[in-house]
Parts: sequence; structure tokens; C-alpha cells
Amino acid sequence: MTDTNPHRHRFPMTIIQHAVWLSHRFPLSYRDVQELLHQRGIWVSHETLREWCIQFAPLFAQDLRHREPRRGSRWHLDEVCTSVDGVRHWLWRAVDEHGVVLDILLQRHRDIEAAKTFLTRLLGEYDVPEVIHTDQLRSYGAAIREIPSLADVDRQQVISTARCNKLIEQSHRPTRRQERRQQGFKRRKRAQEFLSLHARIENLHHHSRTSVSAMTRRKNQRQAFQTWSMVAAGVT
Repeated sequence: MTDTNPHRHRFPMTIIQHAVWLSHRFPLSYRDVQELLHQRGIWVSHETLREWCIQFAPLFAQDLRHREPRRGSRWHLDEVCTSVDGVRHWLWRAVDEHGVVLDILLQRHRDIEAAKTFLTRLLGEYDVPEVIHTDQLRSYGAAIREIPSLADVDRQQVISTARCNKLIEQSHRPTRRQERRQQGFKRRKRAQEFLSLHARIENLHHHSRTSVSAMTRRKNQRQAFQTWSMVAAGVT
């Protein structure tokens, strides 16, 4: 096969982008993806698949983020404990009122500085929200008070059984499935890159759920596939 792409891989970008998409869209191991590709006559090792994901995940995630529409004005924030190479970390996540992921950030701590870092990161990408929903972690309130642009934002604390809190808890589920399938994460930087692309691909397919009609679902899926193809084409 002739190498025609600037990244000097012996496989064309269409195969690379499909492999990366499979790895992030579904709770599959690299060996699972390897077998799916082998079934199509594409002989590639699981180690090569891992290298593709490492190299291209940040590029794809950045492009998808730039293509996303303007998000809602109500932020829902939460954090869950995860392990990276046996060390406890906290995965901070923000979604809007529609359940679309705004951003995720993996941090070692769950304190005021960590909350402030995450909020500042969000403000660097999005407009100041009208409302911020959080759990009862005190670090949120302290961090919000230290950020001048959030002084007039309505912060609403919710309990774990509240409907608006379940919105973001549901958003954690795909991440948990991926984490279990990969048997945990080994490196913090790699985990951040993997989960960032995973979140963007979840957003891309957010409107392809079974709660809509079959016709609408097919239309949304076609649009998602077209967008992903354009993202992959932009890397070539």
C-alpha cells in the first residue's frame, strides 16, 4: 500500500479515524477493535491502535470542540473519583442543561484550587452562565467567590437525588464503562486525552438516542458521521 498521508502511516487516514472512533465511541479494548478490523481484512496490531489513539485523540478532540454549537447557560458540575496507575484522582465534569458535556478535567485533588482551576478553564471556553448547579462540596462555593466574573451567578446546591444532579451523574456512566473496559488508566496525561475525545464523541452522538423517532435518529446519526468524517479529513 502506498503511503499518501503526511503522518507517514502505512494505512490511510480513513482507517485510522475509524479505529480511533471505535475505541472512543464504544467500550471496546484495543484487541476488540483489532478483531473488528481483522474481520474486514485490515491487519493491524493492538499496539498500533494504541499509538493511533495517543497521536490523534488530542487533534480530533480539538477539532470537534471547535465545531460544537453554542452551549446552554446552565452549568451542572460534579466530580467522581477515578484511579490512575493506582493513585486516586478526581474527574471534574461540566454539562449544560441538555446533558451535553462542556468539559472534563482530571485532577489530583478535590479542593478549592482544583475547583477554581476547573471553573477558570470553563470560563476560557464559554460565556458566564446564568446558573451553576453543584453538589454540596464546599470547594465550589469558595472557588466561585474568588472568581470576579462569577460574582452575580446564581449557584444552586443540589442533593444527589435531585433531577438536575442526575443529569450529570448519567453523563458519568459512559466514562465508567470505558474505564472498566480498559482496566483503569495508567497515565494521567493519556487519561485526560482519551476522556476528552470520548466526551466530544459522546456529544457528537448525543441526539442519536432512542428517545427520538427512528427517522430523526437516522438523520442525527448521518449528521454525526458527516461531522466526524470532516474532522478526520482536516487532520490529513
